[in-house]
Amino acid sequence: MLKDYFEKLYTGSQADFFRLADGAMDREERLFVVTANPEVMMIAQATPELDAVLCSDAATIVPDGIGVVRAARGLGLELPGRVTGVELAWELICHAGQTGRRIYLYGAREEVLQALVRRIGTEVPGAVIAGAKNGYDHEDDAVFRDVLEQRPDLVLVALGVPRQELLIARWLDEFDKGVFVGVGGSFDVLSGQKQRAPEIFLKLNLEWLYRIAKEPKRFGRFFRSNVRFLGKVRRIGGLDRRD
Repeated sequence: MLKDYFEKLYTGSQADFFRLADGAMDREERLFVVTANPEVMMIAQATPELDAVLCSDAATIVPDGIGVVRAARGLGLELPGRVTGVELAWELICHAGQTGRRIYLYGAREEVLQALVRRIGTEVPGAVIAGAKNGYDHEDDAVFRDVLEQRPDLVLVALGVPRQELLIARWLDEFDKGVFVGVGGSFDVLSGQKQRAPEIFLKLNLEWLYRIAKEPKRFGRFFRSNVRFLGKVRRIGGLDRRD
Protein backbone atom coordinates (compact mmCIF):
# COMPACT_ATOMS: atom_id res chain seq x y z
CA MET A 1 0.00 0.00 0.00
CA LEU A 2 1.07 3.58 -0.65
CA LYS A 3 0.89 4.35 3.05
CA ASP A 4 3.56 1.71 3.71
CA TYR A 5 6.04 3.59 1.52
CA PHE A 6 5.57 6.79 3.52
CA GLU A 7 6.00 4.92 6.77
CA LYS A 8 9.43 3.76 5.51
CA LEU A 9 10.48 7.07 3.97
CA TYR A 10 13.77 8.59 5.08
CA THR A 11 12.96 11.82 6.92
CA GLY A 12 16.39 13.39 7.43
CA SER A 13 18.11 16.00 5.29
CA GLN A 14 19.97 15.29 2.08
CA ALA A 15 23.28 16.11 3.80
CA ASP A 16 22.45 13.66 6.59
CA PHE A 17 21.67 10.92 4.08
CA PHE A 18 24.91 11.58 2.22
CA ARG A 19 26.76 11.00 5.50
CA LEU A 20 24.76 7.84 6.15
CA ALA A 21 25.48 6.41 2.70
CA ASP A 22 29.16 7.41 2.77
CA GLY A 23 29.45 5.80 6.19
CA ALA A 24 27.92 2.56 4.93
CA MET A 25 30.55 2.49 2.18
CA ASP A 26 33.36 3.18 4.67
CA ARG A 27 32.19 0.42 7.02
CA GLU A 28 31.70 -2.00 4.09
CA GLU A 29 28.06 -2.43 4.95
CA ARG A 30 25.26 -3.22 2.50
CA LEU A 31 22.81 -0.44 1.61
CA PHE A 32 20.09 -0.52 -1.05
CA VAL A 33 18.62 2.89 -1.88
CA VAL A 34 15.39 3.51 -3.80
CA THR A 35 15.03 7.13 -4.96
CA ALA A 36 11.27 7.67 -5.05
CA ASN A 37 9.14 10.21 -6.86
CA PRO A 38 5.35 9.95 -7.41
CA GLU A 39 5.81 7.96 -10.61
CA VAL A 40 8.00 5.38 -8.86
CA MET A 41 5.40 4.96 -6.13
CA MET A 42 2.58 4.60 -8.64
CA ILE A 43 4.53 2.02 -10.66
CA ALA A 44 5.04 0.11 -7.41
CA GLN A 45 1.29 0.22 -6.75
CA ALA A 46 0.73 -1.49 -10.11
CA THR A 47 3.70 -3.89 -9.89
CA PRO A 48 3.50 -6.41 -7.03
CA GLU A 49 7.21 -7.28 -7.32
CA LEU A 50 8.27 -3.64 -6.93
CA ASP A 51 5.74 -3.11 -4.16
CA ALA A 52 7.35 -6.00 -2.28
CA VAL A 53 10.79 -4.44 -2.76
CA LEU A 54 9.71 -1.03 -1.44
CA CYS A 55 8.00 -2.62 1.56
CA SER A 56 10.95 -4.88 2.39
CA ASP A 57 13.42 -4.22 5.17
CA ALA A 58 16.24 -4.33 2.61
CA ALA A 59 15.24 -1.11 0.81
CA THR A 60 15.80 2.41 2.09
CA ILE A 61 13.39 4.84 0.38
CA VAL A 62 14.45 8.46 -0.04
CA PRO A 63 12.18 11.28 -1.34
CA ASP A 64 13.60 12.20 -4.74
CA GLY A 65 10.49 14.02 -6.03
CA ILE A 66 9.06 17.21 -4.55
CA GLY A 67 5.61 15.64 -4.91
CA VAL A 68 6.65 12.96 -2.42
CA VAL A 69 8.00 15.59 -0.02
CA ARG A 70 4.79 17.63 -0.12
CA ALA A 71 2.59 14.58 0.19
CA ALA A 72 4.59 13.36 3.18
CA ARG A 73 4.27 16.73 4.88
CA GLY A 74 0.52 16.63 4.24
CA LEU A 75 0.43 13.29 6.03
CA GLY A 76 2.22 14.74 9.05
CA LEU A 77 5.82 13.70 8.33
CA GLU A 78 8.58 16.25 8.94
CA LEU A 79 10.73 16.23 5.82
CA PRO A 80 13.35 18.96 5.28
CA GLY A 81 13.40 18.37 1.53
CA ARG A 82 14.43 16.08 -1.32
CA VAL A 83 17.26 13.58 -1.51
CA THR A 84 17.91 13.68 -5.24
CA GLY A 85 19.21 10.64 -7.06
CA VAL A 86 21.59 12.54 -9.33
CA GLU A 87 23.23 14.38 -6.42
CA LEU A 88 23.39 11.22 -4.31
CA ALA A 89 25.08 9.35 -7.16
CA TRP A 90 27.75 12.04 -7.62
CA GLU A 91 28.32 12.34 -3.87
CA LEU A 92 28.93 8.59 -3.64
CA ILE A 93 31.24 8.63 -6.66
CA CYS A 94 33.26 11.47 -5.12
CA HIS A 95 33.43 9.71 -1.76
CA ALA A 96 34.59 6.55 -3.48
CA GLY A 97 37.33 8.61 -5.11
CA GLN A 98 38.41 10.13 -1.81
CA THR A 99 38.67 6.71 -0.18
CA GLY A 100 39.98 4.65 -3.12
CA ARG A 101 36.80 2.58 -3.43
CA ARG A 102 35.63 0.49 -6.36
CA ILE A 103 32.67 1.56 -8.52
CA TYR A 104 30.52 -0.48 -10.91
CA LEU A 105 28.32 1.35 -13.43
CA TYR A 106 25.53 -0.43 -15.29
CA GLY A 107 23.02 1.15 -17.66
CA ALA A 108 22.39 3.95 -20.15
CA ARG A 109 23.66 4.13 -23.73
CA GLU A 110 27.29 3.27 -24.47
CA GLU A 111 28.21 6.85 -25.42
CA VAL A 112 26.65 8.17 -22.19
CA LEU A 113 28.40 5.54 -20.10
CA GLN A 114 31.81 6.23 -21.63
CA ALA A 115 31.36 9.98 -21.17
CA LEU A 116 30.66 9.38 -17.48
CA VAL A 117 33.68 7.09 -17.15
CA ARG A 118 35.85 9.83 -18.69
CA ARG A 119 34.44 12.44 -16.32
CA ILE A 120 35.12 10.24 -13.31
CA GLY A 121 38.66 9.60 -14.53
CA THR A 122 39.28 13.33 -14.89
CA GLU A 123 37.47 14.73 -11.83
CA VAL A 124 37.59 11.79 -9.40
CA PRO A 125 40.95 10.13 -10.14
CA GLY A 126 41.01 8.18 -6.88
CA ALA A 127 37.94 6.14 -7.83
CA VAL A 128 38.51 2.69 -9.29
CA ILE A 129 36.09 1.70 -12.07
CA ALA A 130 35.57 -2.01 -11.41
CA GLY A 131 33.15 -2.33 -14.33
CA ALA A 132 31.07 -0.27 -16.75
CA LYS A 133 28.44 -1.85 -19.00
CA ASN A 134 25.69 -0.18 -20.99
CA GLY A 135 22.05 -1.09 -20.51
CA TYR A 136 21.38 -2.34 -24.05
CA ASP A 137 23.95 -4.97 -25.01
CA HIS A 138 24.03 -7.13 -21.89
CA GLU A 139 21.83 -9.52 -19.94
CA ASP A 140 21.03 -8.24 -16.44
CA ASP A 141 21.84 -11.36 -14.43
CA ALA A 142 25.05 -11.95 -16.38
CA VAL A 143 26.14 -8.41 -15.52
CA PHE A 144 25.38 -8.92 -11.86
CA ARG A 145 27.36 -12.15 -11.83
CA ASP A 146 30.30 -9.98 -12.92
CA VAL A 147 29.42 -7.37 -10.27
CA LEU A 148 29.53 -10.13 -7.66
CA GLU A 149 32.98 -11.22 -8.86
CA GLN A 150 34.35 -7.66 -8.83
CA ARG A 151 33.12 -6.92 -5.27
CA PRO A 152 32.67 -3.16 -5.77
CA ASP A 153 31.88 -0.76 -2.95
CA LEU A 154 29.37 1.25 -5.02
CA VAL A 155 26.97 -0.06 -7.66
CA LEU A 156 24.94 2.46 -9.67
CA VAL A 157 22.25 0.95 -11.92
CA ALA A 158 20.67 3.19 -14.56
CA LEU A 159 18.06 0.96 -16.19
CA GLY A 160 14.83 2.74 -15.26
CA VAL A 161 12.04 1.73 -12.90
CA PRO A 162 11.21 -1.05 -12.06
CA ARG A 163 13.96 -2.95 -13.89
CA GLN A 164 16.82 -1.49 -11.86
CA GLU A 165 15.18 -2.02 -8.45
CA LEU A 166 14.04 -5.56 -9.22
CA LEU A 167 17.52 -6.49 -10.45
CA ILE A 168 19.24 -5.13 -7.34
CA ALA A 169 16.70 -6.79 -5.04
CA ARG A 170 17.10 -10.14 -6.81
CA TRP A 171 20.85 -10.18 -6.22
CA LEU A 172 21.23 -8.23 -2.99
CA ASP A 173 21.53 -11.22 -0.65
CA GLU A 174 24.52 -12.49 -2.64
CA PHE A 175 26.60 -9.48 -1.57
CA ASP A 176 28.19 -8.95 1.83
CA LYS A 177 28.92 -5.25 1.19
CA GLY A 178 28.18 -2.40 -1.20
CA VAL A 179 25.97 0.65 -1.67
CA PHE A 180 23.43 -0.08 -4.42
CA VAL A 181 21.34 2.69 -5.99
CA GLY A 182 18.92 2.65 -8.90
CA VAL A 183 19.60 6.01 -10.55
CA GLY A 184 17.30 6.08 -13.61
CA GLY A 185 18.47 8.74 -16.06
CA SER A 186 21.19 10.18 -13.82
CA PHE A 187 24.03 8.95 -16.04
CA ASP A 188 22.76 11.25 -18.81
CA VAL A 189 23.10 14.26 -16.51
CA LEU A 190 26.31 13.24 -14.76
CA SER A 191 28.01 12.51 -18.08
CA GLY A 192 27.09 15.94 -19.44
CA GLN A 193 24.94 14.46 -22.22
CA LYS A 194 21.87 16.15 -20.74
CA GLN A 195 21.71 19.46 -18.91
CA ARG A 196 20.20 19.55 -15.47
CA ALA A 197 17.65 22.27 -14.71
CA PRO A 198 19.10 25.74 -14.01
CA GLU A 199 19.62 26.67 -10.36
CA ILE A 200 16.47 28.81 -10.17
CA PHE A 201 14.32 25.80 -11.11
CA LEU A 202 16.05 23.69 -8.47
CA LYS A 203 15.57 26.32 -5.76
CA LEU A 204 11.87 26.65 -6.60
CA ASN A 205 11.40 22.87 -6.75
CA LEU A 206 10.40 23.14 -10.40
CA GLU A 207 12.90 20.72 -11.91
CA TRP A 208 9.94 18.62 -13.14
CA LEU A 209 8.66 21.61 -15.13
CA TYR A 210 12.04 22.14 -16.77
CA ARG A 211 12.18 18.48 -17.78
CA ILE A 212 8.73 18.64 -19.36
CA ALA A 213 9.63 21.85 -21.21
CA LYS A 214 12.76 20.16 -22.61
CA GLU A 215 10.98 16.84 -23.31
CA PRO A 216 7.24 17.48 -23.88
CA LYS A 217 6.59 13.76 -24.41
CA ARG A 218 7.05 13.37 -20.65
CA PHE A 219 3.90 15.41 -19.93
CA GLY A 220 1.29 12.69 -20.39
CA ARG A 221 3.14 10.20 -18.23
CA PHE A 222 3.91 12.84 -15.59
CA PHE A 223 0.31 14.09 -15.49
CA ARG A 224 -1.25 10.65 -15.20
CA SER A 225 1.07 9.39 -12.48
CA ASN A 226 0.92 12.58 -10.40
CA VAL A 227 -2.87 12.98 -10.56
CA ARG A 228 -3.36 9.37 -9.48
CA PHE A 229 -0.71 9.79 -6.79
CA LEU A 230 -2.37 12.90 -5.33
CA GLY A 231 -5.75 11.17 -5.31
CA LYS A 232 -4.36 8.22 -3.37
CA VAL A 233 -2.53 10.49 -0.92
CA ARG A 234 -5.74 12.43 -0.24
CA ARG A 235 -7.55 9.17 0.49
CA ILE A 236 -4.79 8.17 2.93
CA GLY A 237 -5.12 11.56 4.66
CA GLY A 238 -8.89 11.20 4.85
CA LEU A 239 -8.61 7.78 6.42
CA ASP A 240 -6.11 9.09 8.96
CA ARG A 241 -8.42 11.96 9.92
CA ARG A 242 -11.34 9.58 10.47
CA ASP A 243 -9.27 7.26 12.70
